[in-house]
Amino acid sequence: MHFNFTPVSLDGLDEYYRLWELCPLHSIDYSPVNLWGWQEHYGLEWCFEEDLCWIRQTIPCGTVLWAPLGDWAGADWKRLLEPGMEFIRVPDELAALWQERLGSRICAEPDRGQWEYLYLATELATLPGNRFHKKKNHVSAFVKAYGAPDYRPMDAKMVEDCLALQDEWCQWHDCEGSPSLAAENGAINQVLAHCSAFRNLCGGSLYVDGGIAAFALGERLDRDTMGVHYEKGLASIKGIYQVINQTFAQRECAGVRWINRAQDLDEEGLRHAKESYRPAGFLQKMRVAIA
Repeated sequence: MHFNFTPVSLDGLDEYYRLWELCPLHSIDYSPVNLWGWQEHYGLEWCFEEDLCWIRQTIPCGTVLWAPLGDWAGADWKRLLEPGMEFIRVPDELAALWQERLGSRICAEPDRGQWEYLYLATELATLPGNRFHKKKNHVSAFVKAYGAPDYRPMDAKMVEDCLALQDEWCQWHDCEGSPSLAAENGAINQVLAHCSAFRNLCGGSLYVDGGIAAFALGERLDRDTMGVHYEKGLASIKGIYQVINQTFAQRECAGVRWINRAQDLDEEGLRHAKESYRPAGFLQKMRVAIA
């Protein structure tokens, strides 16, 4: 494959959005916001060819392809997929299509750390039944201490407040001493600094005693799904994460069925936190090699 890859940039967003609409499945990994936020950390590059966007990662361990995005059904995969190609983060729907078209040439294996967690929006908004009693207790403790949540939708002033909160959060958590937290901090700052470039971005903040205490940033992935990219809060305020989670679901996700809260990257603590909200399903992804 002799494509001309260039770094992911805001200049290519219009074409990427066009191909995003052609794609039958919308993974939060491949959303315009996610690609732009993590472009520098992963050295992400793209190339637009034949109603597909080819994506490759160049950092930290050499070059590896992500799944192409676009018109999966119309692509000539027998011609496009060459022996020796290796892909990561391939949605299982695309892996199944490749196996249907190319048979034994496709070697696919699940990559559990990349599976995206899917939740019913109504459950995160209402926390029904005994399954969520611990979450409800945290919300009740917050309301008892601080009153009803003061949630404000995203605007220019909120972006400034979020950047300030993120900076404070990083100081408390020593982002400079943690490569993963430093990378996430860079991604958050990249997105917040250019949030007006994205079509489907939404978010909001919680304020306590007039100061920002938490924020959540999401992106409408399609008609049925909202993706949550970032969620930060002051750990000194009991229940802050449970409240921003629930309030974001109530205020921003009323018209969707699913909330996609991304993957756990095989991190034990992150997996426990995501499972504690009782996922209703997963967007599964695979590693794929072409023979």
